[in-house]
Amino acid sequence: MNVFVIGSGNTPLPEEAFHLAGLVPDALLPFPLLEQPEAVERLGLVSYDIDFDDVSLDLRQYTRAVLQRVCAGTRAVAWAAFEGSFDYDELLTDQVAHQVYGYCITGAEPVVEWNTAALRSEQWRRRIAEARETLGALLSASETGGRKSRAD
Repeated sequence: MNVFVIGSGNTPLPEEAFHLAGLVPDALLPFPLLEQPEAVERLGLVSYDIDFDDVSLDLRQYTRAVLQRVCAGTRAVAWAAFEGSFDYDELLTDQVAHQVYGYCITGAEPVVEWNTAALRSEQWRRRIAEARETLGALLSASETGGRKSRAD
């Protein structure tokens, strides 16, 4: 599972923060991404590569819990996406919407979709576009000094 969060700073959460929904990942590789655009860098962008050896696990609840956790305590937008889908020029755009299977906006419930047909639907693209609008507003606020810091 690949989870990205913008708005929580560039310091990854500790491994224990990912012991959620009764599951403990077999491997967790958190890292701030390099060469961040200036607006992103002001807010921070961390990527989490979360691995489970048991491929039979139903990770929907875990994905929701992770998205909610990485957004907690700050104004942030987080999303879960398939490997290889990340590009600074394509953050939550229509071109990658079908590769994003979950997202969270601080103050809202996380949304997770497992059905590949639903991920390719116009409705899903609209939902991802709403998340992108929130991300755009967050990035704009950081340019004008409206950033809030992590409260934990």
